[in-house]
Amino acid sequence: MLVGLTTIVCCLSLVLVAKYQPEIGFDPSRLAYAVISAAAFSLVSLLFVFARFSFGYFIGFYCYVLILGFLWLSTFSKFHYDQKLAAMSAAASGLLFLVPALAINAPLQRAPKLTARSLERLLAGVLLLSAATIAMAASYNFRFATLDRIYEFRDTLYFPGIVRYALGAVASVLLPFTFACYVTLGRRWRAGAAWLLMLLFFPITLSKSALFAPAWMIVVVIVSRLFESRIAVILLALSPLLFVSVLMSLYPSNLVLFLFNLVNIRMYATTSGAIDVYNDFFAHHPLTQFCQISILKPFMSCPYQEPLGVVFDHVYKLGNLNASLFATEGIASVGLYLAPLTALAAGLVIAVGNRVSADLPPRFILISSALCPQVITNVPLTTALLTHGIALLFLLWYLTPREIFREPEANVRAMA
Repeated sequence: MLVGLTTIVCCLSLVLVAKYQPEIGFDPSRLAYAVISAAAFSLVSLLFVFARFSFGYFIGFYCYVLILGFLWLSTFSKFHYDQKLAAMSAAASGLLFLVPALAINAPLQRAPKLTARSLERLLAGVLLLSAATIAMAASYNFRFATLDRIYEFRDTLYFPGIVRYALGAVASVLLPFTFACYVTLGRRWRAGAAWLLMLLFFPITLSKSALFAPAWMIVVVIVSRLFESRIAVILLALSPLLFVSVLMSLYPSNLVLFLFNLVNIRMYATTSGAIDVYNDFFAHHPLTQFCQISILKPFMSCPYQEPLGVVFDHVYKLGNLNASLFATEGIASVGLYLAPLTALAAGLVIAVGNRVSADLPPRFILISSALCPQVITNVPLTTALLTHGIALLFLLWYLTPREIFREPEANVRAMA
């Protein structure tokens, strides 16, 4: 019921978004085609009814919503590309991504692992590293700005490469992992220290995701405490979308419009709409052949010297438009026919995360990866793994001693 409700709410939200976002189309005369397309793809959602919880379940559900949104939007697209081929490619990509991401979750045999005391030292080290990273980054930029003014300063931000990579890994992975460890073990004061460090990222990066990440972490903690993990995943995706959609329909106001822009437009419609834009652009321009990946670009002939987000800003005037693996490693790199194969490869990568975390408590996996769905649905997979540190999260899960979760009170005393 929850999965089906999410499918319906996602489509209705996009109808509402079309009233306020001119780039999002809606034509009542084509409504039947959109319903058929969404209903056909919704059969894929049955996978979430029968699959066990895993990291791939968490990521996969958000990717399901992303692809569903594109299939709905493409029916009303204002762009000129082969929309039927694009829809079939997107549906196949979603399915081939989800199969390994949900099905491959057997635990890996672990040779090296940390002791409880070693984990305690590691967590303390992460807090110190995070504080040092924040202090170094703050020396380049630390500015309090209201949300309506952050874009005045965003383009002027500069951080050296090592600081930029450290910021991504600390914000997206290291602090959430540390926070999750301390929450799971009942170390409230240290969990609070990790959470407070998260608050400092907004004046440094002037990013909306950095501003709302600390609040999101608290929401994940509460929801994962009240509900079984699979239900928690669905509620985390459904509840904000449903709540804000109802408010916007019944009681529109400036505050509700702000929430609507943040949740319905930025978190959902934009990620799906980016696939629409990528389809249009690469229907008329050469493919990248993966040359957009920074470590490959120096060794390849690339038709685009600027990052793709900047290229799209020049063409479509929509801002710096980043997009998920389905658009970047898929459409942009290999085209519509081969995009499902790159999605399959991405699903196998996510399955690695399943295997290294398979015997960890579901709630711990959910909290420690709380920011990962937003990362993966907004940036290329290579960027998510390296710049945002998700590959590092896989390593931390692999090394985490499982015994600390079996007897938490005794292990907390041992760690102390």
